[in-house]
Amino acid sequence: MSRIKVARKSTAIDMTAMCDVSFLLLTFFILTATARQPEPLPVDTPASTVKFKLPDLDIATLTIGQKGKVFFGVPGQPIRKRTLELMGEKYQIQFTDEEKTRFSVMESFGVPIGNLKQIIMMKGDERNAAGLQPGIPTDSVGLRPSELHDWLLSARYATKELNNVDMRVSIKGDSKEEYPSIKKILGILQDQNINKFSLITSLRTGEE
Repeated sequence: MSRIKVARKSTAIDMTAMCDVSFLLLTFFILTATARQPEPLPVDTPASTVKFKLPDLDIATLTIGQKGKVFFGVPGQPIRKRTLELMGEKYQIQFTDEEKTRFSVMESFGVPIGNLKQIIMMKGDERNAAGLQPGIPTDSVGLRPSELHDWLLSARYATKELNNVDMRVSIKGDSKEEYPSIKKILGILQDQNINKFSLITSLRTGEE
């Protein structure tokens, strides 16, 4: 007796609802995402096999590259604004509300404080032009500590005042940067008894 074959029928799945949900999610992420600003001092970080995600808050970043240039950045608009206010008081420079607001959205910068107003009022693409910012001064003047020392100290005060936590420090150095430049930064950190910090590296491929 021959076996009866059951006719095969193609299955149709209506994907209209799935497409609608996908486009809604895509639209949501596009509208809520924050555009990442280009780095004013791009560096090629050394490779490492250690996987450790740095926190997004309460940690300052010192970027070192191009023969000793140092850029400084701290996350959080209120922290940045309060840090600028403290630096203005220390150096007797009056910053307007507009300048404070514009500074609060700058992820990092690298100019002497005397030239900071000019950089603040520039557009983002102009501000991040290669070679425009010479770096924050790291040398002390007489008995006065360096400007980088004061930026770090002011950011620590602002973080403690607003968030009631101790600010951490990370160093993002170019892999080709010479050791004396890094040593100078470490000396500034040790002057403030900062002996624990994070080094930002890129993940080495091919190794676990």
